[in-house]
Amino acid sequence: MRGQITVRRAAGFAAAAAMCPYLLVKVSWIVQELARGTGEWVLLNAVTVVMALAGIGLGLAVAQPWGMRLPGRLVLPVLWVAGGLLVSMLPYVAAAALLVPSVPEPADEPSSETTLIGVAFTGMAVALVVGLPLYVRERWQRAFTGRVGRDAAGRRTWWILPPVAALAALWAYWAAGGTAGLARTPDLDARLLLANSALGAACAGWSLWALSRRSSPLWPPMTLGFITSGSLFSWAAWKLAWLLVPGLYQPVEHLGVALIEHVTAMATGLALLGVLVGTYRRRSAVDLKSG
Repeated sequence: MRGQITVRRAAGFAAAAAMCPYLLVKVSWIVQELARGTGEWVLLNAVTVVMALAGIGLGLAVAQPWGMRLPGRLVLPVLWVAGGLLVSMLPYVAAAALLVPSVPEPADEPSSETTLIGVAFTGMAVALVVGLPLYVRERWQRAFTGRVGRDAAGRRTWWILPPVAALAALWAYWAAGGTAGLARTPDLDARLLLANSALGAACAGWSLWALSRRSSPLWPPMTLGFITSGSLFSWAAWKLAWLLVPGLYQPVEHLGVALIEHVTAMATGLALLGVLVGTYRRRSAVDLKSG
């Protein structure tokens, strides 16, 4: 137990430290834009500054004793979004490093700055992969110990599987080179992102299936479900927000397809999170009665 606490604290501090270069780069971009009198991307960069500060705070909360005393309703949404946005991207990062050729950096974005951003995101994601499960397992043990048991999700949650399967199939189809529903042909990097999304949706579906089986170990579907539900919701919400601002974001999909896709992903992410929370509450209630 003491060793796990040491690892958790080290991972939390590493996550906070990894995000500091990203924060500095984004602040410098805002200052430069304001100095030049061009504010096209100030709002977006300001949002990412807030996200970076939240990421640093999350890392410190994972590392420090006071993080265990924070209200669950305050810390869980941050854990959910951070895990969904960052941890879910590790398969893509690994694949892109091997398959996507490097391209020259734009003149107004020095390579040192973009390298710092990439290192920051990768470093924080890797640290969270280690630190978040230890933090959550230590604080909410009933959600990850034992087997699913008699509190299995059961038939009442099967309605979530069709939209999750549809998203996984659609993203896999586009990643494999399909073009129906697309406004333009995605490049290799975009196809790897789509493949990563398809993998996440497939893992979300597997988590739901595993939670319906009473003999299944609890921690794999709870862990994967937490990360993938956060990924479905958070990335879809992020893209949808910029779709609603004309001219800022041009998706590879046709606009109508993108709107349906992102709303469906947000809804299924929330629904899967509801299943996870319900499973934890039922187990807690059973343990209280038996105690």
